Amino acid sequence: MIRIFADSTADLSPELIERYNVTIIPLHICLDDREYKDGLEITPDEIYKWADEHNTTPKTSAVSMEDAENAFKPVIDSGDEIIAFTISSKMSTTYNVFNIAAENLNAADKISVIDSENLSTGIGLLVLAAYDMVKAGEKREDIVDAINKLRPMVRASFVVDTLVYLHRGGRCSSVAALAGSMLKLHPEIVVRDGAMLADKKYRGRIDTVTLDYVHDMELSLLDARPERVFITHSGASDEVVSKVKEYLQSLKCFKEIHITRAGGVISSHCGPGTLGVLFIAK
Repeated sequence: MIRIFADSTADLSPELIERYNVTIIPLHICLDDREYKDGLEITPDEIYKWADEHNTTPKTSAVSMEDAENAFKPVIDSGDEIIAFTISSKMSTTYNVFNIAAENLNAADKISVIDSENLSTGIGLLVLAAYDMVKAGEKREDIVDAINKLRPMVRASFVVDTLVYLHRGGRCSSVAALAGSMLKLHPEIVVRDGAMLADKKYRGRIDTVTLDYVHDMELSLLDARPERVFITHSGASDEVVSKVKEYLQSLKCFKEIHITRAGGVISSHCGPGTLGVLFIAK
């Protein structure tokens, strides 16, 4: 049997984690001298409150070696195999941690670690695609090969409400943050080759901007693989999320539309109000 693992930045909902039988291993979030496990010991809203009170962004760190080994060991001891997905290796050392954990358990031949070269439900899309292949009875090596071919086709992007969190985290200059606040600029952040890059800049109210961002993707969405699409956000309004879902439904090109809330690590860096539509191109 093949078991699927992912780190907590995959941003899958509890319902999807249960439905697809995915084991999640948490990254860590550091607030001053206290460390919390992402998704288990702290919520994004608690992170925002702390960040605003302290005028800084929490530090985040990779999955611990202990957590990785403790999660892998019982599965390997039972005779099962593992495919484990991580956030881009350009953003975290979790990929290295998973590989070393596999070696420490003398199970490198039973554990395939995949660098998603992505984040959030850009990872989640690959996780669920792998599950579909496991369910179809495909071998681990064949699934890994297929995922590696599918990986460049993942389209992950987000429109950001506030530049404050990106600035605090060193991903945006103070001048850009000030200008963004004054001019109501909202950058689109895209993931390319495992890294985050600023693309378009939108101006105006975030609810209007978010819909403009989604409408601008229409041609790409119409040419996407039909299995599923994600709307992932870090605390966007219910009204905006509903409008985005209604728009995607109107395209009639996806079998499933999943809405997920970004976890603590992703939220720590993008701040509240961020929303992304993520899918796999054909």
